[in-house]
Amino acid sequence: MAAVAQCVRGALRPRYPLLSFSLRTSPRLLCVATQQKNTGQNLEEDQSQSQNEQKVGPSSAEKLLTEEKAKLEEQLKEVTDKYKRALADAENVRQRSQKLVEEAKLYGIQSFCKDLLEVADILEKATESVPKEEVKDENPHLKSLYEGLVMTEVQIQKVFKKHGLLRLNPVGAKFDPYEHEALFHAPMEGKEPGTIALVSKIGYKLHGRTLRPALVGVVKDA
Repeated sequence: MAAVAQCVRGALRPRYPLLSFSLRTSPRLLCVATQQKNTGQNLEEDQSQSQNEQKVGPSSAEKLLTEEKAKLEEQLKEVTDKYKRALADAENVRQRSQKLVEEAKLYGIQSFCKDLLEVADILEKATESVPKEEVKDENPHLKSLYEGLVMTEVQIQKVFKKHGLLRLNPVGAKFDPYEHEALFHAPMEGKEPGTIALVSKIGYKLHGRTLRPALVGVVKDA
């Protein structure tokens, strides 16, 4: 301890003669002053380091948070795009399925209707084959049969119409390849070329779609 005090007094004598004098008489005071000085320097260093950390630390943390935010926003964008595409695909599938279901409801009886058309054709021919001049009160059996055939034909056409099945009897109309099938082309006086002059077999449409084209004869130029 004496050696330390002597060294300190030697270092402080040129600048602080009074302090050197006091250190001769009180080595304990020297130790206290030295500890206070060291403590002050340590506090200043700690404060300076803390300020530097405050300057550097938040900047680095903020940079990391910004990068993480950008990554999360990019991931959110990708997930949102995938979600929207999935919704669009699901909506397209739903619409297609709904359309198929509606078409199945409308045209599911198509084959059944085709079979009934043959029955309607036979009924129509049977009605037309009855001689009209023979349908009299004097011939009640034939009259009753004819009236029954007519009533049946009318009723079956009502049923067809109820289910969207309509007749195509296009006499005098323009030829339409989507609705008519030409059996022959022939020149006819007083008839416009391209029009239908004769219907050999009645056609039918089911809900606007041609179920059976009408068999027709078309007028052509002479």
